Amino acid sequence: MTRLAIRGGYVLDPAGGTDAVRDVFCARGKIAGVELATEEFEAEQVVNAQGCLVMPGAVDLAVCLNPLGEQRANVGSETRAAAAGGVTTVCSVPETQPIPDSPAAVRLLMEQAQQAGFVRLETLGAAMQGLGDTQLASLGALREAGCVGVSNGMRPYASLMVLRRAMEYAASQDLTLFYHPLDHALASQGCAHEGAFAARLGLPGIPPAAETAALAQMTALVQDTGARVHFCRLSCAQAVDMLEIGQQTGLPVTADVAVHQLFLTEEAVEGFDVNALVSPPLRTEHDRERLREGVRDGVIQAICSDHQPLDPDSKMAPFPEARPGISGIETLLPLTMKLVTEDILPRTSAVERLTAGPAAILGRGAGTLAVGAPADLCVMRLDDSWVFETDSMLSAGRNTPFDGWRFDDRVQATICGGKLVYERGGAA
Repeated sequence: MTRLAIRGGYVLDPAGGTDAVRDVFCARGKIAGVELATEEFEAEQVVNAQGCLVMPGAVDLAVCLNPLGEQRANVGSETRAAAAGGVTTVCSVPETQPIPDSPAAVRLLMEQAQQAGFVRLETLGAAMQGLGDTQLASLGALREAGCVGVSNGMRPYASLMVLRRAMEYAASQDLTLFYHPLDHALASQGCAHEGAFAARLGLPGIPPAAETAALAQMTALVQDTGARVHFCRLSCAQAVDMLEIGQQTGLPVTADVAVHQLFLTEEAVEGFDVNALVSPPLRTEHDRERLREGVRDGVIQAICSDHQPLDPDSKMAPFPEARPGISGIETLLPLTMKLVTEDILPRTSAVERLTAGPAAILGRGAGTLAVGAPADLCVMRLDDSWVFETDSMLSAGRNTPFDGWRFDDRVQATICGGKLVYERGGAA
């Protein structure tokens, strides 16, 4: 493998404690050193990082590589987009085709990602066969196949007893259960946050209680079983409060938030903008501020893209009938760093929520530039004002509400396993 030197950048590695101008050296796919320039290292390739932030590659906990029924988005197109977005590890959600409820399906996904060669792939296995609601998948076999956790995605379980059995089975295999806190009966056919804004537009609402009721039930089951649970895509203030109490009492629970929830509110659906249709829905200004506080304080350990690239037809239906989702992997880092430039989040915290935080949830050695760690890095040019445009996206999905947004920091290069997999303006 190529011996690579990233020279002159400002290295920020919260997990490793580095926060200074340093050179980074990579050899045999690993970090060989983080230090001042040395003449002893003979680099075969050099990346000039002067004026740039050098950080571990981002670890994205929620990437749909091949949405069920979609033809354009695939593992190759979406992992290439991930590399362009500074992401070096993607965790695929179970809503893929084929559904990862068997070792063969898991291996197929991993082989496709390996052939594409842009990022590392971690896979969530399906907790239930076919993402159904009654029959557990073979979780032990999924663990042996390399799954880092299991989930039923946004699909419901038949009962709390079935959910409890899934938790017990996952715990017996040392697997984290990734859980979307959503009471489907309370959510009903809603498509927007339940409140005055949705009522004015005539849209059926989803109350925050649909999230908090499910979270409360799961918290009780965690207390009962001791299973390790990760809450996916929190959206409301009370859920953050409940999570914080659970963590303070010692429960083995973590959580993430989709980056769009940290910027947009229910008002983004004004004019029935289907690009702002997401699940869970965008909520109030109060909810957004509490989510930001949760990220800042470490109650929420990870920021993810909740990347769901959709064909144009999926967004052509009337708002309540259109498919929810944002193609977000290329805006994950720019949006998170925007929290820094707007003095909402310290830079160290922002980088940690993109790297070491999600890596710890997956139980993998990513998210750090410590010597011997995988040579996965992102080089971001700071104070480089630019405008995000859908026409420049590498993802096969162009469904985003962030078209035309201006950002101050931009991914310059991405290195995965010591290989330059993306360079702005280059051929990588």
